[in-house]
Amino acid sequence: MTAERLDTLTSWHADWRGLRVAVLGLSMTGFSAADTLAELGADVLVLSESASEEYARLIPVIGARLELGAFSDVPQTLRDFAPEVVVASPGFSPSHPVIRWTQAAGIALWGDVELAWRVRDKVVRLDGTPADWVLITGTNGKTTTTQLTASLLVEGGLRAAPCGNIGIPVLDAVRDPSGFDVLVVELSSHQLWYLGQSSAAGELVPYASVCLNLADDHLVWHGSAQAYRDAKAYVYRNTRIACVYNKADEATRIMVEDADVIEGARAIGFDLGVPGPSDLGVVDGILADRAFHDDRAHSALELTTVAELAKAGLDSPHIVQNILAASAIARSLGTPPEAIRRALESFRLDEHRIQVVARHAGIVWVDDSKATNPHAAASSLRAFPGAVWIVGGDLKGVDLSELVADAGRSASAAVIIGAVRDEVVAAFERHAPTVPVFEVVTGETGEVMNRVVEIAAGIAVDGGTVLLAPAAASFDQFTSYSDRGHRFAEAVRSWIDRGSADDAGSPPTAL
Repeated sequence: MTAERLDTLTSWHADWRGLRVAVLGLSMTGFSAADTLAELGADVLVLSESASEEYARLIPVIGARLELGAFSDVPQTLRDFAPEVVVASPGFSPSHPVIRWTQAAGIALWGDVELAWRVRDKVVRLDGTPADWVLITGTNGKTTTTQLTASLLVEGGLRAAPCGNIGIPVLDAVRDPSGFDVLVVELSSHQLWYLGQSSAAGELVPYASVCLNLADDHLVWHGSAQAYRDAKAYVYRNTRIACVYNKADEATRIMVEDADVIEGARAIGFDLGVPGPSDLGVVDGILADRAFHDDRAHSALELTTVAELAKAGLDSPHIVQNILAASAIARSLGTPPEAIRRALESFRLDEHRIQVVARHAGIVWVDDSKATNPHAAASSLRAFPGAVWIVGGDLKGVDLSELVADAGRSASAAVIIGAVRDEVVAAFERHAPTVPVFEVVTGETGEVMNRVVEIAAGIAVDGGTVLLAPAAASFDQFTSYSDRGHRFAEAVRSWIDRGSADDAGSPPTAL
């Protein structure tokens, strides 16, 4: 009877009472799932290797049970609980013993996003319908595009909320009593993999969707590049109105062509070139819409200009692409061009995304610590050709050879960080031997960026740029990409305060 019952659980108002649900993980996502299920009357067991003091205290308060401790195998507590559903936080990979056990036992496996979709009618609009969902994914640019899309929609008069992988659990947005017209949901490949495990009753039907780009990332988690690609492609499944794709990235076009969508859904392309009749693009420095225009066969609507974007620091090519993708989604929901222009005038990028942290002594210092994979770093390098490039960290199983051979050749020098640097050094030796390489060998996390700045200041030239775009995760030496970026900015400011620009001394010696 379990499968039949689960098929009925597609509303907040369904009968969830007594449903045995195991929630894996107790971060923001895990807690939002446990809290939601407890409110619905389910019998909830939370298992997590660790938890904050606050979450650990709140779990019994909401009426759930908690078991803390490392588990390299399936805990007996979980077996004894005999869950009817397992809701896993995105950190649990397909190869995790508990995930394998769940699938082998035929137990329903959900992520928090599927749970949110099933209960999306908790708060409804004036016409009695739940908020529309738009889905955003891609190897890079997800968060920026999610923020942009929400900003454009709000300026256009809709109540819109960014949520998901951006840091606000989708379940929190669904349960917000103020209600929304549109949820702009950023999805990681991990969350999309879990959506791919859904039964028909739990499948999302988004209003619009986009995969911004595709490049190798999270290969250890997914197990292969193909599995990663397949997870990303799931974003287009069941899309009702607009499948937005990157004309400059063939992989995204193929995803749309292969997708099982709702009849009538349109494919909307974007790139930096002249747009076709179903595209958004750039014509003589003007961002133009030929997709949502009555006379799109013969003309285009102006959204804004690259010159205007430059005033807000939004004119880097990859940011312009993000703006076009967000505009495509906003236009599909009826946002007028003038609202898009107004929203972009006040929009600002997050910290650690091509953020200029200082201009001093003829050198521009740029923090793009959020460039945690090669694709993102390549975009930064193209935006700042000739920069002194700070690169390295936890590579997550990704090979930097192609990045170094391509975009890395444009760097004037490379400063390599990371607990393990041999692979990065070797990539430069093989593929960019003319680029001077400097290795930061200090083992003290607090000293890494001070040494980086000392080296970079000694080799950067007047009019040049020092670019932190590591192409790698941060956890080998820092607590997060934001910690890495903050430490970089602090080291730059400290160097400026010491007046080192005037007496930096002799430049360091390259490897």
